[in-house]
Amino acid sequence: MFRQVKSAIFWYYLYKFRKRVMIISALLIIAIFANSIYTDIVEYLTLKQKLEYLELALVIKWLIIFSNILFSIYLILTLFKRKDIDKPQIKKKKEKRENNTIKDKTKFTKREEEFLHKKELKSKADSLLDR
Repeated sequence: MFRQVKSAIFWYYLYKFRKRVMIISALLIIAIFANSIYTDIVEYLTLKQKLEYLELALVIKWLIIFSNILFSIYLILTLFKRKDIDKPQIKKKKEKRENNTIKDKTKFTKREEEFLHKKELKSKADSLLDR
């Protein structure tokens, strides 16, 4: 039974994070293929006797491998980051933008501002209830 629970949890998270898992696996496959491509490039450069480019090929190979591995580690570390934490900050920024645009668009006279702040506007239903 423990195996079934373990398998269910594994498949749940695999399905939930399938996009990131695909990206991570693609990055790691690219890192593995970088080594095989590098051997082909080394053979080609030795055949053409252009040995001055071997250093450049080696640097490029390791840059590809390290960047893919570091990006994969970043994706793994941010896999379980809560998205709820970022949303209130975004909402606050949107509200501030909306408030600023409303203030800019609606410029009232002094008399209108006093009226809006002092008086409560009542609908017809409210006035009928007061009677």
